[in-house]
Amino acid sequence: MKLTAIVEVILLLASTSHGGPCPENIMARVNKVLKDYPIIDGHNDFPMGVRDLLNNDVSLLNFDHDLTKEEPWASYYFNHVDIPRMRKGKMGGQFWSAYISCSSQYKDATQKFLEQIDVIHQIVDKYPEDLMWADSAADIELAFSKGKVASLVGVESGHAIGSSMSILRTLYSMGARYMTLTHGCNTPWADAAQVEDGSFPSRVNGLSDFGVKIVQEMNRLGMLVDLSHVSSDAMRQAIQASFAPVIFSHSSARAVAAHSRNVPDDVLEMVKENGGIVMVNFYTCFLVESCRTQNATVLDVVKHINHIRKIAGVDHVGIGGDYNGIDVTPVDLPDVSYYPNVFAALIEDTEFEWTDEDLGKLASGNLIRVLKEVEEVRDLLAIEGQKPDNTWISSADLGDDTACNSK
Repeated sequence: MKLTAIVEVILLLASTSHGGPCPENIMARVNKVLKDYPIIDGHNDFPMGVRDLLNNDVSLLNFDHDLTKEEPWASYYFNHVDIPRMRKGKMGGQFWSAYISCSSQYKDATQKFLEQIDVIHQIVDKYPEDLMWADSAADIELAFSKGKVASLVGVESGHAIGSSMSILRTLYSMGARYMTLTHGCNTPWADAAQVEDGSFPSRVNGLSDFGVKIVQEMNRLGMLVDLSHVSSDAMRQAIQASFAPVIFSHSSARAVAAHSRNVPDDVLEMVKENGGIVMVNFYTCFLVESCRTQNATVLDVVKHINHIRKIAGVDHVGIGGDYNGIDVTPVDLPDVSYYPNVFAALIEDTEFEWTDEDLGKLASGNLIRVLKEVEEVRDLLAIEGQKPDNTWISSADLGDDTACNSK
């Protein structure tokens, strides 16, 4: 049997918890919910592929085509999204990730992150019939009303700002609406998740004093504080420091799969008190205990969603698939077009009775509510007279990582 035929069989068998096609009445209900509450996904790395494959030449991009059938995308291992698949997946919003690897830290990270934000602008501008630039909750709702996919920028890692408050504000002015405090490396002011695995030592035992100031300057700007990728100590300290709700743009539940990239239960409880949201990641290695020997399915995604609901509540969970940045997806959720299957599986699952209102919150309602509350905090701080924080990072935080710095 050819590989493509095997994959088709796996998708068919794994499409629901009963191993058969989803009942028409369930899919009809899903389609109705997602018409009223289109899905907002918290994290997609597609712009990284545009850089890797096209050198950011957007004139070579056919994003309105089926990219599973076009090179160089058809051979690319991060090929999970295009406009047709977003439409099939009932998507109404996407945080596009501006990401550059940790190898750029202390070198040219800021330049390259700016290039990635620029390329996201170009992609959105090229497809005005389907995509709409958004940098506020009101913009998202306007995009919904126009039947377009609200497109926002998430900066994936604090090394983008070169430990500079001014660069943080510059990224916000360019449209970045969240920043993940770290990626797979510590910044001089925040610890990454891998310190818990022993991959490298802690640098500041969570957040430094400057890291706290970064969080609070993000609050002042109205920028979502994203705690995916940080250590659990950094999670706790950032939530305590923040005046506004925080997000996890693409993380799952550690009690279900014990990975340092997932969120511990005590932090989920803090998220509930803070008013934030955890947007569930679809990477197999974050969904199951052993991704080397165990395939993930939609039912594993359901377990994480339900656990977050159990601990934090239905108002604090969302979708953050991490597509185009993961190499192993659940066998029955191979790309963004399969998002409706998650909602069908939740309806069929017996742990919770998911109402249409609950499903709408998961799809986009919770994220929009969080963004509105972050904007309200921004506006209140402005009324109170809060001014830009011009603190420079301390020499103690920078340590020896100054070789590429001018005086």
